Parts: sequence; structure tokens; C-alpha cells
Amino acid sequence: MARNKPLGKKLRMAKAMKSNSSVPTWVVVKTGGRIRRTPAQRNWRQSKLKP
Repeated sequence: MARNKPLGKKLRMAKAMKSNSSVPTWVVVKTGGRIRRTPAQRNWRQSKLKP
């Protein structure tokens, strides 16, 4: 990918990077393991972001 990115794309990538984090451990403990993963989690190889 190019080093010089358009600002809009850069902001979208930053937002996707933040939302891709896993569920905190205290949430898993508090819910008794019912919530283990985030439905919004994305793998960089399996699904791409919109350009």
C-alpha cells in the first residue's frame, strides 16, 4: 500500500484498527463466558475494508 494515503482512507483504517480489538478479560469474567468475542472483529486476510 502507498505510503501517502488520502486522509479519508487513513481515518477509516484507524477506526477499523481500533474496533478490531478483542473483548476485555473483565467482560468475559463478568458475563460468565457468555460474551467471548466481538461480532465486529475482522481478519485482514479474510475481509477487506471499503476503499
